[in-house]
Amino acid sequence: MAGCTGTQDNRDFYAAVAAAVDWPVYCPVLPAGWFVGTGQWRQAEGERLEISYRGPRGAGLLLQEGSFCPGEGDCVPAGDEVGSTAFGDREGTLVATDGGWAVVVDRGQQPSWLLTVSGVGQGAARQISADVIEVGG
Repeated sequence: MAGCTGTQDNRDFYAAVAAAVDWPVYCPVLPAGWFVGTGQWRQAEGERLEISYRGPRGAGLLLQEGSFCPGEGDCVPAGDEVGSTAFGDREGTLVATDGGWAVVVDRGQQPSWLLTVSGVGQGAARQISADVIEVGG
């Protein structure tokens, strides 16, 4: 968990969520210039984690985990599936969205994981997704 991007408070946030849920919690390990924007952990309507990051030159990232997609939808932004890609130690599906990229793991399931990123190319999006680490893993 020491590799998680952000301050010690950010890392403590991830650790607290990981201790409270029975599914793996992941955090991004981002290159220099990325900072936590906002984050929240909710137990209402299913356990879910949502945290955003701001990056260089207007880049952005949103990481959603758990039961973040209520109802029948899968909450993945519309786009074309490009193929499989790593999400840390899991395999995800890379989606080219309008203005960015999304990586989804266990699409439509609860729990599931969704990383959306904008302002970077496909190679950088794949690398960001591959570099997430399991908190406490």
